[in-house]
Amino acid sequence: MVSFAPLRSLIAWFRSLDPRIQALVVAPAIGFSGILAAGVIVLVVLIALSLVGYQPSPLVLIGLSLVLVQGISFGGVASIYLIRTGRSPLSLFRVPTLRDVAVAVGGFFGSLAILIAASAAVQQAGAPTAENEVAQIGAENPEVLLLLIPAAFVFIGPGEEILFRGVVQDRLREAFSPWVAIPLASVIFGAVHYVALTGAAPGRIVTIGILSTLTLVFGATYEYTDNLVVPSFIHGAYDAVLFAGLYVVVVYGPEAGSPEQAATMAFADLLWAVPLV
Repeated sequence: MVSFAPLRSLIAWFRSLDPRIQALVVAPAIGFSGILAAGVIVLVVLIALSLVGYQPSPLVLIGLSLVLVQGISFGGVASIYLIRTGRSPLSLFRVPTLRDVAVAVGGFFGSLAILIAASAAVQQAGAPTAENEVAQIGAENPEVLLLLIPAAFVFIGPGEEILFRGVVQDRLREAFSPWVAIPLASVIFGAVHYVALTGAAPGRIVTIGILSTLTLVFGATYEYTDNLVVPSFIHGAYDAVLFAGLYVVVVYGPEAGSPEQAATMAFADLLWAVPLV
């Protein structure tokens, strides 16, 4: 018979620790559990598809990943945690008030302003950036970007915000002040995107720094409104604008070798790096 006594002792020991230490362990574990669940679920589905001889197109592949990652994995991990702690996942989302709408609009433009400032700083310093795999697929298959624009509001924003703001940030908030919980949750959010980036480690770290800075807006607006609809909208609108911008660059950008190409490609490099997906 298997004895669970050592596990019970370990749990009891962990619960005896300082609440801040517990939060610093549990919050990142929840965030990375979402990534782990996504990896396992996507792998199982892809293996099953290969066994039946089906090779999904890039459009179908992205659609599947949105449902499996942001929807089932992130939303599922967050929902399981919330239900186990006595909360309904839907309780985090409320019909926005006029104040919520104003905060959401201001947060959206604020996130774009941070992106512009961060881009200028990175270019001035000559620092490398990574590329986002999803945006890269979209650049090679522009029809994917048209799917990603509405998906940013339906899957990406709500799915990622319920996990990283509704669970990770709230768990940190139980032990720390907002001034600590918000940046910690943002760093965790940026760190889990390491696997979604391509390129050398320095470029990935710079891009993670940009992502973490951008998502301070999401955390602050969630703390202020206590309504997950607000950061979900900001997140979705931010990604949608970047995907739309990338679509315009890819489909309607200047021809190679033209005088406008250098500036256009610099903008495209930025778009490839910083979608929050």
